[in-house]
Amino acid sequence: MINLREKKVRTIITKSKLPGADYTINPYTGCLHNCVYCYARFMKKFTNHLECWGSFVDIKINAPDLIPQNTAKYQGKVIFLSSVTDAYQPLERKYGLTRRILQKLIPLQPNLCLQTKSDLVLRDIDLLKQFKNCEVGLTITTVDDTLRKEIEPLASPVSNRIMALEKLQKAGIATYVFIGPILPFLTNWRKIVLKTKCFAKYFMFENLNIHGTIWLSVKNWLKIKHPQLLKSYEQIYFTPNDYWQKEARAIRNFCQPLVDYRIYFHH
Repeated sequence: MINLREKKVRTIITKSKLPGADYTINPYTGCLHNCVYCYARFMKKFTNHLECWGSFVDIKINAPDLIPQNTAKYQGKVIFLSSVTDAYQPLERKYGLTRRILQKLIPLQPNLCLQTKSDLVLRDIDLLKQFKNCEVGLTITTVDDTLRKEIEPLASPVSNRIMALEKLQKAGIATYVFIGPILPFLTNWRKIVLKTKCFAKYFMFENLNIHGTIWLSVKNWLKIKHPQLLKSYEQIYFTPNDYWQKEARAIRNFCQPLVDYRIYFHH
């Protein structure tokens, strides 16, 4: 059962702790994509939700009304959508909060950065083209859609995301691919790069974060779907080893002749 709640909030543009972003906007709290590896599940500490992460969403129905008018405060500043939700999760089709937020941001002309797992972003190409500085990233964790259904049940199919990258690029919008989290022995990042390098300005790589309650979610998924990998994951994350150092070196060796890339291995 999915618990949906419409609520009013006091603020919508918040200062960011993410590298490369000055501010973030999260039109929703929670996300129906229900990714098994989602780092944002820590948000439950601040929302008083008892439900499992992925089974609730708070819809910030007044979010567009909180975008200020006639201010130069955000010119030249990077506003990122979104840091702890997906601004284009399935509920956006009904509520259109992200679209109305974009409409309000156009006169303010921030440097806009969007990242999503949904081809719904194509709906807003007409608005995105009105920003002088705008880039859109598509997260791709796997090119195997069977695996995608296991780990990102309600996110767009992989082929739709690649198609979205191509259409965005043809519309003159800068694009990038976020390959993350890299799931050991499952994420074929080489294949992702080769399939999308013609449609992406650059690539970002991030390793799997198992902090907090994320490991329990990942562990339960592995037990059910990939029990043969559970011991290997435990060795990678709970014993001294150089797995991620080797992976980072492999990414550098592969990408340097082909594409612009950035590695964010920090967990």
